[in-house]
Amino acid sequence: MLTLPNILTLSRIFAVPLLMGLLWFPQWQTGYAFAFALYCLMGITDYFDGYLARANGAVSKMGVFLDPIADKIMVAAVIVMLAATRDIAGIHIIAAIIILLREIAVSGLREFLAELRVSMPVSNLAKWKTTFQLIALGALILAGALPHFAFIKLTGLTTLWAAAILTLITGWDYLRVGIKHMD
Repeated sequence: MLTLPNILTLSRIFAVPLLMGLLWFPQWQTGYAFAFALYCLMGITDYFDGYLARANGAVSKMGVFLDPIADKIMVAAVIVMLAATRDIAGIHIIAAIIILLREIAVSGLREFLAELRVSMPVSNLAKWKTTFQLIALGALILAGALPHFAFIKLTGLTTLWAAAILTLITGWDYLRVGIKHMD
C-alpha cells in the first residue's frame, strides 16, 4: 500500500545510490556537502514516515517491514563507503565492523523469532545506539565537506565508538532474549 509514510520510506532506499555517488570521490568536498544535506533529508524522512503513520493511523505491514530495512541499508552503505574512502580507517574500522555485524545478527535473530511469533521490541538503549550511529555517520560525512575542522571528524569517530559500545550491549541483550526461544 503506497501511503505517504511508505513513499517516504521508499524514498530513503532509492536515495542510497545517489548518496553513495556523492561520497564516491573523497577529495570532492562539494559532493560531501551535498551528501551531508541528502543524509540529513533522509533522516528527516525517517522521522516523518513513522510520525505520519502513527498520527494518521496509517501504520501498515509494508511500513513496519520496510522502515528498519531502509535504515539498515542506509547505515550499511554509508559505513562501507566511508571505509572505502578511508574516512573510517585504522582502528576505527573495528567500530564500524561491530555495528555492521550486530545489524546483520539482530536482523537474523528477528527473522528467526518472527517465525516463532515472538516479538522483540526495540529497547530505549537501542534507540540511543541508533542516535549515536546516525550522528557519527553524519559528522563523518560533514568532515569530508569541511576537512579543516578536525573537531567534526573527532566528533564522528567518538560517537562511532559510542555507537559500537552500545551496539555490543544491545546486541547481547537481544541475543539473551533470543536464546530463550532456541532449542
